[in-house]
Amino acid sequence: MHIDLYSDVACPWCRIGKQNLARALQLWAEQNDEPVTVTYRAFQLDPELPEEGRAFDEAMERKMGGPDSLKRVVDHVTKAGADVGLTFRFERVSKMPNTRLAHRFVALLPDEHKEAAVDALFKAYFEDGADVTQLDELLAIAERLSLDAAVIGARLARGEGGDAVDADLKRARQVGVTGVPFFVFNNRYALSGAYPPEELLGLMGGVKA
Repeated sequence: MHIDLYSDVACPWCRIGKQNLARALQLWAEQNDEPVTVTYRAFQLDPELPEEGRAFDEAMERKMGGPDSLKRVVDHVTKAGADVGLTFRFERVSKMPNTRLAHRFVALLPDEHKEAAVDALFKAYFEDGADVTQLDELLAIAERLSLDAAVIGARLARGEGGDAVDADLKRARQVGVTGVPFFVFNNRYALSGAYPPEELLGLMGGVKA
């Protein structure tokens, strides 16, 4: 079985959805012999953000309709994350980033490192408050993953990774992705949202059948 997972670095529900998928895959492996592969695909919730991003409170209060609404959303996401073992520290998040550079970074990595890179980006942004529009933050993640940061930095400076990101974004439009996380199972069945592991597992069983 193959799963395409569309997500965005600055999407908290994508982090929760990925965590739920990891648990579903663990349950699947305990009950099935069929291997499952996952491709992590880029999606941008707000591709119109300036390259350097925008102040988080400004961007989100405008989107949510004010500070009170934003606080309710942040509290809800923080609790939902805690329920699945994830920490969100929105008080450290100062910027709503344009995530294209971060997606290009992931696109350049060998497949066996992509999942760890996605997890590291989520942690850097939502726990450490890192500015993932900045090359040095991405290269620091590369170093923590024991990757060659100098080579990756040079490739990013040459614009590499952009074609792969554009291909994912085009594919997302063709599939009809409007929100993330978005899961596509065996190029046939699609599911949008951070569903619990048991529901993901049930769908996987239906796909197998």
